[in-house]
Amino acid sequence: MGHRQTVHLPEDPFAQLLEVLDVQALGANTFIGQSQPQPQGRAFGGQVLAQCVMAAGRTMDGLDERRIHSLHAYFLRPADSTREIRFEVERLRDGRSFSARRVAAYQDDRVVLSMTTSFQDPADGLDHQEPMPDVPAPEELPSIAELLAGVDDPRAAFLTRGRPVDMRWADGPLYGPDFARADHQSVWVRLTGALPTDPLLHAAASAYLSDYTLLEPVLRCHGIPWTDRRLRPASLDHVMWFHRRPRLDGWMLYTQASPSAQSGRGLGVGRLFHADGTLMASVAQEGMVRIKED
Repeated sequence: MGHRQTVHLPEDPFAQLLEVLDVQALGANTFIGQSQPQPQGRAFGGQVLAQCVMAAGRTMDGLDERRIHSLHAYFLRPADSTREIRFEVERLRDGRSFSARRVAAYQDDRVVLSMTTSFQDPADGLDHQEPMPDVPAPEELPSIAELLAGVDDPRAAFLTRGRPVDMRWADGPLYGPDFARADHQSVWVRLTGALPTDPLLHAAASAYLSDYTLLEPVLRCHGIPWTDRRLRPASLDHVMWFHRRPRLDGWMLYTQASPSAQSGRGLGVGRLFHADGTLMASVAQEGMVRIKED
């Protein structure tokens, strides 16, 4: 998997995730959150997205029934994964049915991520969804631990034991040369522990999960594995629409595709389905995907 580097594994990745998502209030609109140390020293984008969701949701005073239904975020600068992040929430509007919040994530008084979110009261209305694709069940697919068994590399250890997420690729992961080449893929995902019942926490954890693998169809389309040392990827923006209440109590199917790549950027779009076929959320992300020539 390329050159070696020091990677510190958490004793309990899921407990660490819960601690990171529990952003602490410093005032009515200011929160502070810890970071998950990462091999490359950059905070995981899904972590910052999830913390922004938590900070925004914790300003919904007296509007406890309102649930986040969309978020629109821009990754502006990389964040240091060894340091805390400060979140400033602006209460844009509280209407009869909807609330809007703007969240800025800071390190050293520099904005690393900007997000706008919207919350809605439960309501009746038209209801339809696209069906969940028919793919092999997660129990029929190998885990990352099984795929990387015997690989003597500290980054392989981080992938197999350092993350609070279990992932199973229906099309083979992009960690080596043997994977199906296509502009789409399906990945089963689940947390490695049980979340408390707080709906805001489930929404935040969904945002966390949604940042995994979403740009992979861009790479898969061109036959580029994550182990290609010429690769220079970075997330640019992230959008998520919550169609139905997220329940992260089991496996979810994350179907993903890339309709376009150009100008050093690639677009990934995805759908998150509960295991029973319910479409929970739609996601889109554009990322910088550059190949540095030797």
